[in-house]
Amino acid sequence: MRAAVIDEHGEPLEIEDVAYPEPQPDQVIVETEACGVCRSDWHAWQGDWSWIGAGVPEGQILGHEPAGIVSAVGDDVETLEEGDRVAVPFHLGDGSCPHCQEGRANNCETVIPLGLSEYSQGAFAEAFPVREADFNCVKLPDSVDFTEMAGLGCRFMTAYHALADRANLRPGDWVAVHGCGGVGLSAIHIADAIGAHPIAIDLVDDKLERARELGARETVNVTEVDSAAREVQAITGNGADVSIDALGVADTCQNSVNSLGTRGTHVQVGLTTGEEAGQIDLPVDVMTMQELDFHGSFGMPLVRYEELFNLIAQGTLEPSKIIGERLTLEELPETLASMDDYETVGIPVVTEF
Repeated sequence: MRAAVIDEHGEPLEIEDVAYPEPQPDQVIVETEACGVCRSDWHAWQGDWSWIGAGVPEGQILGHEPAGIVSAVGDDVETLEEGDRVAVPFHLGDGSCPHCQEGRANNCETVIPLGLSEYSQGAFAEAFPVREADFNCVKLPDSVDFTEMAGLGCRFMTAYHALADRANLRPGDWVAVHGCGGVGLSAIHIADAIGAHPIAIDLVDDKLERARELGARETVNVTEVDSAAREVQAITGNGADVSIDALGVADTCQNSVNSLGTRGTHVQVGLTTGEEAGQIDLPVDVMTMQELDFHGSFGMPLVRYEELFNLIAQGTLEPSKIIGERLTLEELPETLASMDDYETVGIPVVTEF
């Protein structure tokens, strides 16, 4: 089968013929119908995250936002069969640790990130394996198509968990979204659906225009103001109730925290680049005196999928609005490389393998 493989970090992915996977007893094989292209793929391709022991080796097949059809079933799998339409979260849990048992599979003690670990080849391929398939595969309702699910797969569900669960965003809250890539635009749309007042902050006018289309009440181009944080303070009067760093560089994280009003909540979604290597200076005295909350947010618990599907069926959420380009597998290497300059708008999705 064909797959996009990292032959060398930072060099274009190679489209190669590789062996079709065989399922282990606990696994299913999923034939990929669609897979989103995420900045986390870019990080892995660049060779980032060695500072947290999560670097991706050369020879890896990336791709962690998939939807597809079960093509083969391991001997121990009980709830799935060939032909099932499924979504697969990027954080593959073991199903047995305390976090998994309590409904927080995104915090699994032995989590294996799909496509971002040598133990789990990804979905930029015609097919891919899924560990503990009974636990990790989510049957896809007919109301959600494969491309839409690929848009949900990492960034949309991550934004939903960040705002609805970690920040407890409420109607009427001001929420500043720093960075309007896929997860940032998802956050704008979700915040608008909740009834909050989103502010989009970026340096690319096309992304800010898309944010307005998705419900941003205000936009801030950081190249046109002296301070993004002060601009948010001026718009809201007292500072944002919630602010999210959807990119993961020092400036966006610091601007996010400094955008907050007293007792506000910052949510960190973006992972850092090699420049920060996981370390960012923060105004801890201000955070202490204003009682600011700082939350990390990783993926979304599996138990929340049904709620998301219901909101989509009702028309409250429309992840299809965030989808950007539809790509062939051959177009993937160029699209991934374009993320060097933050050129992609919305969520690119590979739909032809």
